Amino acid sequence: MADDGSAAKSNLTATGEELRQYYYDMLLIRRFEEKAGQLYGMGHIGGFCHLYIGQEAVVVGMEAVKKKGDQVITGYRDHGHMLACGMDPKGVMAELTGRSGGYSKGKGGSMHMFSTEQKFYGGHGIVGAQVPLGAGLAMANKYRGNDHVSFTYFGDGASNQGQVFEAMNMAKLWNLPVVFVIENNQYAMGTAVPRAHAETHLYKRGASFGIPGFEVDGMDVVAVREAGREAVERARSGEGPTVLEMKTYRYRGHSMSDPAKYRTRDEVDQVRDTSDPIELCKKRILEGKHASEEELKAMDKEIKAVVKESADFSLASPEPEPSELYTDVLAD
Repeated sequence: MADDGSAAKSNLTATGEELRQYYYDMLLIRRFEEKAGQLYGMGHIGGFCHLYIGQEAVVVGMEAVKKKGDQVITGYRDHGHMLACGMDPKGVMAELTGRSGGYSKGKGGSMHMFSTEQKFYGGHGIVGAQVPLGAGLAMANKYRGNDHVSFTYFGDGASNQGQVFEAMNMAKLWNLPVVFVIENNQYAMGTAVPRAHAETHLYKRGASFGIPGFEVDGMDVVAVREAGREAVERARSGEGPTVLEMKTYRYRGHSMSDPAKYRTRDEVDQVRDTSDPIELCKKRILEGKHASEEELKAMDKEIKAVVKESADFSLASPEPEPSELYTDVLAD
């Protein structure tokens, strides 16, 4: 890592196989979220729905350095994280539409899904609430003496929450194996970072606790992977937490009900044209001759079929029985 807070760029290379996998994973998230947006507009998804379009490189890059047993926890913009960690698109979409085939039997919706099998612990609707829980997962790892790491994601808006600082203090006090990933998409719920943060360099959030922090190009999946690798190695070796500020961007509103009038269309288009994470990965693939345009189009067609299958499954799955209101309320 560099002394100025920026992540080191010593190894921003990847094999053709790696780049193709990153491209597939990011495009799956993009197509899935586009379909979720369509289903919301058709009235099949109720309540809140926060899309991850534009931020795909963050979770895919971090997933590349995760190993079996590591945990993931995040806020309400969570569909991308679920797909990246291996949850079935059919189960995710069925949960979005409130069907019994969903990961939480249709009772959690967009913001509250879990998979103990994939070590995914939510999906949380309260801003910043997942951060102390992520530190708790890391504490359990240390207590058990394993080398697992907690990947704890939250946004730029959540980085101002008091419980975030409390969790960071305890994480450093006990040198817990946790990586705090701030997904800085520039606007929180609708307020630009400079208007809401006295310190706009969010990687400094843990500085007063002695936690190293670094700024990362969150639109470059390989840059994310390399920054994540260093942070995870620190955690596994007992050096404690790291803060990674991922500079990313969301193309859609905060949620499906947000018209996003706080920014111009030209601004969004400029980011799409110059920094889109999927297009940047595609450029690497084509320039390195790791795949042809035709092969990438075939991959997109395959992904669209997977997403269509998830939508068809969700709409065919029945709604939960009224008796499900009383199940899974208390632990056995």
